[in-house]
Amino acid sequence: MNKIINIKNTLVAIIAVSLISCNTSNNSTSKNTSENPFKTQVDSILNLMTLDEKIGQLNLPATGPITTGSSKSTDVVKKIEEGLIGGLFNIKDHKNIYEVQKIAVEKSRLGIPLIFGMDVIHGFKTTFPIPLGLSSSWDMEMIEKTAQVAATEASANGINWTFSPMVDVSRDPRWGRISEGNGEDPYLGSQIARAMVNGYQQNNLAANNTIMSCVKHFALYGAPEAGRDYNTVDMSRIRMYNEYLPPYKAAVEEGVGSVMASFNEIDGVPATGNKWLLTDLLRDDWGFNGFVVSDYTGIYE
Repeated sequence: MNKIINIKNTLVAIIAVSLISCNTSNNSTSKNTSENPFKTQVDSILNLMTLDEKIGQLNLPATGPITTGSSKSTDVVKKIEEGLIGGLFNIKDHKNIYEVQKIAVEKSRLGIPLIFGMDVIHGFKTTFPIPLGLSSSWDMEMIEKTAQVAATEASANGINWTFSPMVDVSRDPRWGRISEGNGEDPYLGSQIARAMVNGYQQNNLAANNTIMSCVKHFALYGAPEAGRDYNTVDMSRIRMYNEYLPPYKAAVEEGVGSVMASFNEIDGVPATGNKWLLTDLLRDDWGFNGFVVSDYTGIYE
């Protein structure tokens, strides 16, 4: 039963965000997805969907410009027409995105818009210092502004979802992704998480200059054994709650729209299938109402 409920909540969040992303009005939207004015419309669409279409909404293939020349007949386009894709990762340029979105809205059975995601990490067209460099400034107003600028530029290009901020606390110099995070301090990481989420989303995903944020990598990704990426994580709950979880929780409290599950295991269970992590902690304890996405090929690997 929990799996069915969680899948339904995820579909509600994904479809709601997709519908909002196609609305260019500047009306403020609530941080809580359940209060979203699109909820009634989403529920009615869910009742019309087949099981295959519901599963399709959970698919996010990586692609480039797929609608030019002979690429128009690609398998991806066919799946979009069949309602078997919910969004695309790494497609760029507003013209390409417009053409693909037109296929989804006009040629699929239910006309559900796609969501377009990209790694907009420390700027889009305008490039800012890497996250570790930004964190060294301790200037939250400036850090929020960098995310706001990135959101404005990315949204103008058709992107409506970024896989940022990365808030993994790391204290092992052997780990290869330290530069993408905010360092070793959970307080600093929490403040930056709030600033980045605010910068991207501005508490108004219906605005035409904001994009949905995705906090990552949930959870404890920066603490793998021996600093080896993707390795297992083994730590006490006391250390977990006091030193590693606060930045993720801060992002959730700030209304982040999505959460990315990490590659690593926690208590011997992969994060992508960890009920304690993704349901008991994230949804039940923290009250997260958005959706969870796996890391790139995370479930397969």
